[in-house]
Amino acid sequence: MRSVRDVAVLDVGSNSIRLVVYHVDGRAIWTVFNEKVLAGLGRDLSRTGRLSPEGIAAALGALRRFRAVLDGIGPDEIFTAATAAVREASDRLDFIARVQTETGFELRVLSGADEARLAALGVVAGSPRANGVVGDLGGSSLELIRLAAGAPAGGVTLPLGPFALQSPRGFDAEALETACRGVIDPFAAQFQTETFHAVGGAWRNLALVHMTIAGYPLHVVHQYEISGADAVDLARFIARQSKGSLDRIPGLSKKRAETLPVAAVVLHTLIQALGVKKMAVSAYGVREGLVMESMSAEVRERDPLVEGCATLAARDTSSERFGPALEAWLKPLWSVLPPLVAEDRAPVLLAAACRLATLGAHLHPDHRADLAFDLVLRAPIAGQSHQERAFLAIAAFNRYTALSTNPEPALIGRLLDTELLARARALGAAMRLGYDLSGRSPVLLEGSLLTLDKGELVLTVKSRSADMLLGEQINKRAAQLASALGVGLKVRLR
Repeated sequence: MRSVRDVAVLDVGSNSIRLVVYHVDGRAIWTVFNEKVLAGLGRDLSRTGRLSPEGIAAALGALRRFRAVLDGIGPDEIFTAATAAVREASDRLDFIARVQTETGFELRVLSGADEARLAALGVVAGSPRANGVVGDLGGSSLELIRLAAGAPAGGVTLPLGPFALQSPRGFDAEALETACRGVIDPFAAQFQTETFHAVGGAWRNLALVHMTIAGYPLHVVHQYEISGADAVDLARFIARQSKGSLDRIPGLSKKRAETLPVAAVVLHTLIQALGVKKMAVSAYGVREGLVMESMSAEVRERDPLVEGCATLAARDTSSERFGPALEAWLKPLWSVLPPLVAEDRAPVLLAAACRLATLGAHLHPDHRADLAFDLVLRAPIAGQSHQERAFLAIAAFNRYTALSTNPEPALIGRLLDTELLARARALGAAMRLGYDLSGRSPVLLEGSLLTLDKGELVLTVKSRSADMLLGEQINKRAAQLASALGVGLKVRLR
C-alpha cells in the first residue's frame, strides 16, 4: 500500500532561508514548490557573535511569506530546521522567539551532529548505494560524516563555511588554504575516502560551472561526478577569478558569487587532505534527510528509482498492475542476457523500465517516443546515475518506436557505449512486444512466455491464448525484438 502525503520543509540556514514542499509517494520524493531568500543570517557571526540585523529582517520577511504560502497549501506535515548560524549566535533565543511570535513557526535548532546525520540521510535518499564521506557546506559550517551501507556514523561540524572564514583583509586564497588545513588536518585520518559526496548550494554551483567548461550535455547536477584531480583544478580556477568574472557566469547569482571562491578553497583543501579520488554531487541534503527520517523503515528500504518510475507513470492507473507483471514476464529473458552493468543493477533497471511502459498513454501519439525520452532523461527521480538515466530514456524511446536513430545523439553517445545502447533499445522493443501482445493486461501476459534458447528468441503462447498471436503486429514486434538482440525468432504454441 502506497503512502502518499505532502510535506513542507522550512530550512533556516546561515546564508539562505528556503521553503520546499514535497509530494512524497512511497519512497519517491517530488519537489512541487521551492523558494529561497539569500538572507545572510550568519554574515556577521564570526565578527560579532550575533545574527546579522539585515539578515534577521530579510529572514522574518521570508518566513512571513512562507507562513502565508503554507496556510494556502495546507501540507500534511511541516518540518523546520535551523542550522549553524542560529545554533551558534548569542542572540538565537531572541530570534527564535520572534519567529514564533511573528510567524507561528517553532524552529528546530539542529546540533552539528544532527545536521551531519540528516545531510547523510539526504544523500541516501537520493543515492541509496552511496558510500564514502558526506560533506555539507553551509554558510557558517562544514559537516563531515562517514556513510557505509546507507548508515551514517561519526559526524563532526567544522567552522569552515564562507561566513566563518571571512577576513577583514579580504580574500587571500593562500592564507585561506593554510587556515583550512589547520582545521581539517586533525580530522583527515578519520575521514580518508575515495568518494566524497558534496552537499550544499555552493558546491552544486561549482559543479554547474564544471559542466559548462567540460561541455557536458546532460544538465542534471544530481549524481554528477568529477574526478578528484579535476575538482581541485576547478576549485583553483574559481579561486583565481575576480568577482566581476564570476558575475558573468550564466546562472550564478551575485550573492552566490561572493562566497564561491571561499567554497572552492575549502573544497580543494578537503579533497587533498582526505585523498579523494571522485567527487559525487548530491542535490539532496538536510531537507530531504528530514523527509527520509519521517518515513517508516519499510518505506526507506524501497528502491527510489523503481518507486519514482512507478509514480511518474501513475496517471494511468493500469500501470500499477501492468508494470510489475511486465517485469515478471521479461525476467526469464533478461536474466540470461550477457551482463553489461553491475549484477545488482540489472534487475533494478528492468523493474524501473517496466514501470514506465504505460508512460505514453497520455502523450500525443505522433510524439510519444520523443516526449517519453525527454521526460525520463530529465525527470527528478533519485537513485540513478547519469548513465542509467540515458539507458532508461532510450528504453522508453524504443518502447514507442523501432527507429534506430537516437534523440540527442551527442548526449547519448557520451553516456552509453554501443553495447549498452543496443541493450536499451532491445529492452524498449521487449516492452513494446509485451504491451501489444497483452493489451497491457497482466492476465493475458501470464498466458505467454518469452525466453532465449540456443540463439533464438522463443515466444511461447499457451494454446488457450492462441488468439493473442492473430494479426500481423505481434509477429512484427517479436521480429523487431529478435533483430535488436541479434538472434533468430521462433513462435510456438504450448
